[in-house]
Amino acid sequence: MPSSPAEPVTADRSAQLRTLGEQLPRFVRLVHALKNTQVADGRERAALVLLFPLERLGPLRQSALAEQVHADPSTVSRHVAALIERGLVQRVADETDGRASRLVVTDAGREALRSVRAEREAHLARVTAGWPPGELADLTRLLGRLLDDIAASLPPGDPAVPCPRETP
Repeated sequence: MPSSPAEPVTADRSAQLRTLGEQLPRFVRLVHALKNTQVADGRERAALVLLFPLERLGPLRQSALAEQVHADPSTVSRHVAALIERGLVQRVADETDGRASRLVVTDAGREALRSVRAEREAHLARVTAGWPPGELADLTRLLGRLLDDIAASLPPGDPAVPCPRETP
């Protein structure tokens, strides 16, 4: 349960918050570094990331996809073109507006997602191989809670706020 603003901030809690505030940016930098090492072509990885919201949310217009991932529409357009060229995504007519189209993940795209997930899970298995199961369970639970609480603290209706326990 998140602490209420009325609770006094002790010196110990303040030190822990400072450390967490330093760890989170480090975590983000390490995630970016890891992504860069997993695929030689970073553009390919960036394009594959677009498959996650399409799978989770279903068919989306390209503009809605750009909003979901907080990316420039022209960047998303280039990535979508690469995904279509590779047969990972296809355009289908938007049933509500015949002039528009929506993006749908193909069977090959779902297989690419399975591969990305398996690669990620294999890496995490290696990194945490020496961890007692309880510690991995604690981290998973607490990180999920932190992400949910951060998402809840953002303005409502923000398209960048992922669904609880999202796994991009």
